[in-house]
Amino acid sequence: MTEVILHVYDVTNSGSDKTNNTIMQINKIFKDGIGLGGIFHSAVQVYGDEEWSFGFCEQGTGVFHCPSKQNPMYTYRESIKLGQTTNSVTEINQILMELSREWPGESYDLLAKNCNHFCDEFCERLGVSKLPGWVNRFANAGDTAVEIAGNTAYRFRQAKTEIVTASKVAYRFLAGIASNNMITGPDSPSNSNGGTPRFQPTWFKNLVAPGEKPSSSSELEDEDQRLRQDAKTPL
Repeated sequence: MTEVILHVYDVTNSGSDKTNNTIMQINKIFKDGIGLGGIFHSAVQVYGDEEWSFGFCEQGTGVFHCPSKQNPMYTYRESIKLGQTTNSVTEINQILMELSREWPGESYDLLAKNCNHFCDEFCERLGVSKLPGWVNRFANAGDTAVEIAGNTAYRFRQAKTEIVTASKVAYRFLAGIASNNMITGPDSPSNSNGGTPRFQPTWFKNLVAPGEKPSSSSELEDEDQRLRQDAKTPL
């Protein structure tokens, strides 16, 4: 058995210090102050020293990993232990292989299929608790910027405008909940473009001996292709 850990980040990738500071203040007031939630990105760590999440890309899987607590797109906030999984490294590799096929980067959707949804599904397959409600409650407000972000200056300007608007909407929404003394937020899916970097992630090479942590996505895909080829070979 091994511990499954959720890493939570503030979504601070707008390209504007003013906007990023606004988001940090929203998160401080509504999450730290009254426990309603905020604008967050999340990732799951299990075995080894890497975390797994999901984000937008034009080709290939949207499932990616990076060193735990070190996603360069966001500002690390805190970690939450979700329980222990009985899955072996081999079984977790199989789960990640399946998720890599089921979660292509182009399928990323602000309201229906983002990093928080991915982490929920990953945790469900690991047999541990899902994300706390406050992580998901208004993460979608911060995802808008990542969803429209691209490599062009035009899209970058759009992203900054969009995330400012999203943060204002988030503030009004959460303020409305607070004023009505409501503790539980709406059931609408939340989002923080989990790991949806504005680039196709580069897969990290394993740094420890095989069997000590899940394989990288590229290794999983190679293994999957090898198994499929073996299945076609006559005995």
